[in-house]
Amino acid sequence: MTVRPLIGVSTYLEAGARWGVWELEAALLPAAYPRLVQRAGGLAVLLPPDTPGRARAAVSRLDGLVIAGGPDVDPARYGAERLPRTGPPAPERDAWELALIDAALAAGVPVLGICRGMQLLNVALGGTLVQHLEGHVERVGVFGGHPVKPVPGTLYAGLVPEELTVPTYHHQAVERLGAGLVPSAYAADGTVEAVELPAERGCWVLGVQWHPEMGEDLRVMRGLVGAAS
Repeated sequence: MTVRPLIGVSTYLEAGARWGVWELEAALLPAAYPRLVQRAGGLAVLLPPDTPGRARAAVSRLDGLVIAGGPDVDPARYGAERLPRTGPPAPERDAWELALIDAALAAGVPVLGICRGMQLLNVALGGTLVQHLEGHVERVGVFGGHPVKPVPGTLYAGLVPEELTVPTYHHQAVERLGAGLVPSAYAADGTVEAVELPAERGCWVLGVQWHPEMGEDLRVMRGLVGAAS
């Protein structure tokens, strides 16, 4: 029997989540994330925010790590002042996910950052973010789409060699790249849409600014699952 690699996916921590008769604090994640992992051949496990000191133990049990989309990264994490259009902070999630990224990079565990996850990967490696970007949200609560073009010779281009229209919903983006990261896809307006660590670093690390879980293309997630195998 084929053993499916265990892929951890970070989650939200939300106050006042509602289901049935309940309204309670909840660790939650849109079901499209674990479904994407499952469709790509992995076994998904959810990673709710925890004490950062436990990140290394959590990562040691994983074959791969996904840092999911979500709220804006606190600008204090990259030495910037909060601008009016930046969303409220999520300090527990920032701290936990940064610790997960650090632990995965140290252990050589494959990492895929999605939307916020790509931004946080950049911040974890010393990069900065554009706090507001026009044109990448179609309307509130609705995923849009736009083409992204791969950079030849990159990990991402090896997975998706052609220009592809992707599901998108973000108002922030990479500004200064973190240490070692290289851009591997761009939008037509020049926005960096994917980043990665070069193969010579000896680890599989990719961040995409869009939401592959909202589309039908499995190649990015299959890349992570393949590396985790």
